[in-house]
Amino acid sequence: MASNQKKSQQFARQLFRLSLVDGAISQERVTGVLEYVEKHKPANPLQVLKAYHRMVATELAKSRAVVEHAGSIENSVLRTIADAFSKRYNRAITAVGKPTPSLIAGLRVRVGDDVYESSIASRLETLAADSTD
Repeated sequence: MASNQKKSQQFARQLFRLSLVDGAISQERVTGVLEYVEKHKPANPLQVLKAYHRMVATELAKSRAVVEHAGSIENSVLRTIADAFSKRYNRAITAVGKPTPSLIAGLRVRVGDDVYESSIASRLETLAADSTD
């Protein structure tokens, strides 16, 4: 069973590499990979597709800044954030807003696995944790 899973992972990794053009996910390549998998059903297609999906989703998250905010946010602010993170990561980053009223005020920005936060909610949590120490 573990061998089947390992083979599925390896095949998914090969498919993932085929989905990249100049180090970035290509929608056309992903479409081609999915058509190939549909036409030439691999062993354990569900495992292969789940692993492939995780790899593609992880890669796409690296080029997207999800900006959580409590109130409204201007498009110009999103553009500024995208520009700043594009410079920081040395690759094109797009920013999308996500309303999150629990932040109270401020922002939380997630790029892939990295999280940057400057909000009243996080400061209150820090104060509460410091007061219990």
